[in-house]
Amino acid sequence: MTATTEAPAVTPGVYDISAELYHSDPIPGGSLSSTGARTLTSKCPAAFKYQLDNPEPYKQVFEFGTAAHKLVLDDGPDLVLVDAERWDTKAVKAEVAAIRAEGKIPLKRAALEQVHAMAAALRQHPEAAELLEPGSGVAEQSLFWNDNGIWRRARFDWLSDNGQIVDYKTTRSANPIDLPKTIHDCGYHQQQEWYLDGGIALDIVDPERPLQFVFQEKEPPYLVTVTTCDATARGIGRHLNDRALYTYAHCLETGEWPGYLEAPLRPLPAWVERQYA
Repeated sequence: MTATTEAPAVTPGVYDISAELYHSDPIPGGSLSSTGARTLTSKCPAAFKYQLDNPEPYKQVFEFGTAAHKLVLDDGPDLVLVDAERWDTKAVKAEVAAIRAEGKIPLKRAALEQVHAMAAALRQHPEAAELLEPGSGVAEQSLFWNDNGIWRRARFDWLSDNGQIVDYKTTRSANPIDLPKTIHDCGYHQQQEWYLDGGIALDIVDPERPLQFVFQEKEPPYLVTVTTCDATARGIGRHLNDRALYTYAHCLETGEWPGYLEAPLRPLPAWVERQYA
């Protein structure tokens, strides 16, 4: 069952709250998200702590992704057309600011037409359309659960009625040849296992149905690929998540958030060594 509230109490559960409230981390004392776990493992605790204390400033590219999610998942802020060739005039700047202040997303005509075309193309992809069939699940659900004293959180793009998690991502290339690098570079194998942990902890997912990623290109013809991580990738993701949880717990306990480890000697990339072997 999904609970609806303005701010979740410190009780494990699934909450239908805004993205802004979720990202502000409403858990007293803080909680660890999949994004935070990926920062801890791909960078270091000092980088994580800096991002925690200095939230990333607004970027217009975020609005495009949110707009695409709105049309694909039918959930999120309203999209508002700002039909002006130039957005650098005083009047248009004021109009755009007012729209954002209302919690809506201002878009130029080309961008609005683009996200509508993307949503239409996705509905033509049989597997993606079935996974994200309107009425077959719920969108943008926030999960909070306690894992041995550490609060964790996640936000599902889509949770189907049959316990299937679906995550929609816009990307430069949905070519299956390119996706392994994208998954590795973005840590999506960690995200998959993190979301599964939350779903199992709260008993809302089917463990036999692995999370499905729906990747869609942002350029015409807006091609779509549906995929999931294999067993090896998932195992690596789970190991990295365990490492992130240990690091996070240790830093919370000590109050120290160290930078990179000392590295007085570093080899060249392995492929260079192989080339010259």
